[in-house]
Amino acid sequence: MNSETTGGLKRELGLLDSTMLVIGSMIGSGIFIVSADISRTVGSSGLLLVVWLITGIITLIGALGYGELAAMMPHAGGQYVYLREAYNPLVGFLYGWTLFLVIQTGTIAAVAVAFAKFTALLIPWFGTKNILLDLLGLKISTAQFLAIVSILILTYINYRGLREGRIVQDIFTIAKTLALFGLILLGLFIGSNAEAIAANFSNMWNAQWLHIANGKVEWIEQLTGFSIVTAIAVAMVGSLFASVAWENVTFTSGEIKNPKRNIPLSLFLGTLIVTALYILANVAYLCVLPLQGNIDGKDVTSLGIQFAAEDRVGTAAANLIFGEPAAIIMALLIMVSTFGCNNGLILAGARVYYAMAKDNLFFKATSELNKNSVPGKALIFQAVWASILCLSGTYGELLDYVVFTVLIFYVLTLIGIFILRKKRPDAERPYKTFGYPWLPIVYIICASVISIILLFEKTQFTLRGLIIVLIGIPVYFLWRNFQKKKA
Repeated sequence: MNSETTGGLKRELGLLDSTMLVIGSMIGSGIFIVSADISRTVGSSGLLLVVWLITGIITLIGALGYGELAAMMPHAGGQYVYLREAYNPLVGFLYGWTLFLVIQTGTIAAVAVAFAKFTALLIPWFGTKNILLDLLGLKISTAQFLAIVSILILTYINYRGLREGRIVQDIFTIAKTLALFGLILLGLFIGSNAEAIAANFSNMWNAQWLHIANGKVEWIEQLTGFSIVTAIAVAMVGSLFASVAWENVTFTSGEIKNPKRNIPLSLFLGTLIVTALYILANVAYLCVLPLQGNIDGKDVTSLGIQFAAEDRVGTAAANLIFGEPAAIIMALLIMVSTFGCNNGLILAGARVYYAMAKDNLFFKATSELNKNSVPGKALIFQAVWASILCLSGTYGELLDYVVFTVLIFYVLTLIGIFILRKKRPDAERPYKTFGYPWLPIVYIICASVISIILLFEKTQFTLRGLIIVLIGIPVYFLWRNFQKKKA
C-alpha cells in the first residue's frame, strides 16, 4: 500500500495523519470568535448550544456520506471527482473554480490574516495599522506582510514533500487540540463562575435577536415559532464556517494508505472529535461568562459573550481564568491553531487543481508533480492567488459570499450518492453510507432549508456567491473551446 499510484503520488498518509488533517483543517480561529455573533442572533444559552449541536450533527452526517464516495473513488481531487462523476465535468469545474477563486484561497487568506492579527498582540509591529508600504495607493500593512509570509512558508514546506507537510500537520493539530481541551477543562472546573452559571442555565430558552447597526442595538426581536428557525439558520453561518473544511482530506485521497478504509474512518473520527470539542468549548464559555451583555459594558463580565471585545469570546473567558496573561495565552493558542489550519488547507487544496489540470480544466502546468512527488506548481498558483487576496482586503467579504455556495456543493455531493448508486450499481463500495437513505436525506433537507433562509435573510451575500459560481459557466465553455483549438 506504500507504492506510488499511477499518477506518481505517494501513499504516505496513515489513519492518524488523515484524521489530523480533518481536525487541523476544521479548527482555526472560528471556535474562539463566532459564538459572540451566534449569541446576538439567538439570545439564549439553550439555542447557542442547539446551533452548535445541529451544526455538529449535520457535519457528521455529511462526513459519513462523503465516506462512501471517498472509498468508492479514492483519487486525488476528492469532492471535485465526486461531482464530476455524479453529474458532468461542468459541475465538477464549477466547484473547482469556486474553490480556487474564493473558498480555499479566501479561507487561506483569512486564516493567515487572523494569524497575523494575533501575532500582533505579542509583537505590536505586526499590527494592521502599521503601514509597511504605500504603492500607488495600495497600502500594505505589516499584518498583511506577515500573513503572506506565513502562506509562503507553509507552501514551501509542502512543496518539499508530503512527509514534511504531514509532520507539520500532525504536530500543530495535536498541540492545538490538547490546548483547546485544556482550556475547556479549566473553564468547566477552575474558572466556572456561579453568577454566570445561574444567569445562563436558569432560563435557557428566552430567545431574542439583537439587531445591531452602527455600534448600537437598533431593536430587539423576541423569537417565537418560525422566527426561531430563521434565527438558528442565520446563526449557523458562523458555526458552519468554524466546522467546514473536513472534506479537505478527500482531496488527498491519492496519497492515503488503504484509502477505502482510512478516509471514511478519518472523516468520522475527525468530525466527531471536533464536534465534541466545539460543544464543550461553548459549555465552558457559558460556565465562565454570562451570555447576555451590555454593548456599552466596561469590563469582560458586563460585555458578556454577546459583546466580547472584537468578538474574542475565547480571550474573554481566558481573561477570567488566567487574569492578565490571558491575552498572551490565547494569542499563542490561536497562532498555533491558525498556522496548523492553514497547513492543512494549503496541502489539500493544491490536489484539486492538480486533478482538474489532469482533465484539462486548469492550467496545464499544475498537472505536473515536482521531484518530491507533490503538485508543486499547483501549490505555487494557490499561494500567489491567496497572497493577492491578502493584499486586496476583500477575503472576508468573499467568505461571506460563499456561505451559500459551500452549502449548495455539499448538498449536490450528497445527492451524488443517490445518483451514483443508480448510475453505477455494481461499483465496489467498501463502505456504504451509514443510515442510507434517510440520513443523507436529512442532511439534504437541513442544508437546503438553511440555504433558502440565507437566500432571503442575507440576499446581498448569497446572490454574490451565486454569481461567482455562475460566472464559471461561460468560463468553462471558453476554456474548453480554447483547449480544443489548442489541440
